[in-house]
Amino acid sequence: MTLTQPATKAYCPSLTRYERWHTRAVRIGPIGIGGDNPIRVQSMTTTDTLDTEATVAQSIRMIEAGCELVRITAPSKKEAEHLAEIRKRIRAAGFDTPLVADIHFTPNAAEIAARIVEKVRVNPGNYADRKKFYVREYTDAEYDAELQRIRERFTPLVKICKEHGTAMRIGTNHGSLSDRILNRYGDTPMGMVESAFEFVRICRELDYHDIVLSMKASNPQVMVQAYRLLVHEMMKLGWDYPLHLGVTEAGDGEDGRVKSAVGIGALLEDGLGDTIRVSLTEEPEAEIPVAQALVDRYTIRRGHDPIPEVHDLPVDPFSHTRRHAREVLHIGGRHAPVVIADLSTKKQITPATLFPWGYRYSVPLDKWNLTDQACDLIFIGDHHLAFEIPGSLGVVQEHATWLKDRHKPRHYPLLSVEDLMANVAVHHDLNFVHAMPHELTDEVIAAFDEDDSLVLLLDTTNRHGLAEQRATIFRLMNAGCDVPIIIGRDYVNLNELQLMLFSSTDMGALLLDGLGDGVMICPENCCGDDVVDRTAFGILQATRTRISKTEYISCPSCGRTLFDLQETTARIRARTSHLKGVKIGIMGCIVNGPGEMADADYGYVGTGPGVITLYKEKEVVERNVPTAKAVDALIALIKEGGDWVEDERDRE
Repeated sequence: MTLTQPATKAYCPSLTRYERWHTRAVRIGPIGIGGDNPIRVQSMTTTDTLDTEATVAQSIRMIEAGCELVRITAPSKKEAEHLAEIRKRIRAAGFDTPLVADIHFTPNAAEIAARIVEKVRVNPGNYADRKKFYVREYTDAEYDAELQRIRERFTPLVKICKEHGTAMRIGTNHGSLSDRILNRYGDTPMGMVESAFEFVRICRELDYHDIVLSMKASNPQVMVQAYRLLVHEMMKLGWDYPLHLGVTEAGDGEDGRVKSAVGIGALLEDGLGDTIRVSLTEEPEAEIPVAQALVDRYTIRRGHDPIPEVHDLPVDPFSHTRRHAREVLHIGGRHAPVVIADLSTKKQITPATLFPWGYRYSVPLDKWNLTDQACDLIFIGDHHLAFEIPGSLGVVQEHATWLKDRHKPRHYPLLSVEDLMANVAVHHDLNFVHAMPHELTDEVIAAFDEDDSLVLLLDTTNRHGLAEQRATIFRLMNAGCDVPIIIGRDYVNLNELQLMLFSSTDMGALLLDGLGDGVMICPENCCGDDVVDRTAFGILQATRTRISKTEYISCPSCGRTLFDLQETTARIRARTSHLKGVKIGIMGCIVNGPGEMADADYGYVGTGPGVITLYKEKEVVERNVPTAKAVDALIALIKEGGDWVEDERDRE
């Protein structure tokens, strides 16, 4: 493998040529992960493992939907032993899909399961560790003693897996790092990597290598940085273990799909990932089409148009810093990224056309009402508007059309590169320039430097478009050009899911790296404008670059879940969806609950039958709250924390 980026920042084979990172192949029953195997899709049951009929039936529904590995929780010895009966019935039904036992806290359960199923998953943050996490100081001697204790508890499992040909996923979760890791490395991507490496080193000492690694987090930014750092460190060590990708606790609906695509897609684009799981708070079979749509895109990625290599990487791929762009009105600088709606293909544009884009015109009151997801500008192409626009909205037109409307307030031209170099008449405050990467010659870049009113709308038709846009932005950064950049992409003949996933991948990955001052999704024969608007704002929300709504960090449910997650999430969402910028964690059990609260403002965590625990960030506020009163108690906590506002919809 020849790297095309500086070794100190290398985390994938190439930043400009699509190539999967070649890992070792790990056999899991009848299928392989890594090596030359296709990227596998998997999911996890949500039933009680001891309910044989329900677990087998759900597993079969997952398999028939395309699931290639079925994961089942085994929180105790009893569930682990019961895996044998579940496996027997699934095999009797004619399915040879490998089963994976999901283990937390209980080495004895893992050792039983490893003799039954094809793969076990252990979480190094809580394997043989307590359920309550504390940050405490460790001396070197105490730290070494902890590692020795883990070695003694983990070694029997490794030996069993080696003897029975059982594979293992060492799956780090950002939300459940051990005390010793938090003490030495903090709540960081490096801490996540080291958490896995503690266990990998033990496996290697025992000459066991049937390992798959994961670095999951509910924050796509943390997740992407951790996986990149994991591969970077493995490259330095000469290791090549396959990767299981996932954004944990992604949530449900469109939010869960966008958030998953931002994180998983950003890594798939760079050739990282050998198996994926999309974690939605929905039935597990609903996860499979989403995962498959993400994976299928890369079956035709090879053979794309060549992109000039990147030799000088002007960003740190393991941390987030937003690219500096000069301020042009409300674009660039410290402003949140803008959303531009493409209305250029409409037959006519009326006030009703703006409804899906967050602008509601009241005829009786003759006024506009704006939602929290109202776009910032509209591109209307060759159209002229015959109505007064809201005061917060800007209009972008083709240059020749703009010349006729140039005296209208907040109307701005879109120039071609040819227009720019011909010194055509422009607006004194703001001008957009549409350019493809190959058009950005040194002369054109110099023109951007000379005119502080210019904003670049960067487009691409390359099949590997994200890499081409990224390389182009790197080139501008290395040239010292600080023009604000709108990330533009055309999407043709896609269904609603594909449009959502592809744009989230293409634009989200750039925003995660701090690249981009706005987005413009241009669909043709894809879906409704309301979906495009929600997707654009969803991408900005998932990348934490612009918050426009409440965020729910919600796990996908499993056999450990102590309440109905889908119903509970819906009830909490119904009461709190107006709390813009507030992050609420909804966790079914203790496994990932406490740690994931680090990324939430408030937490609702199942801790026993019929009771939950409330968190304010990582701190427990109230234990053993009956579920019948729990949502009210959560709202009371939000009010006490000063983050509650009344829902304006209740006043209408």
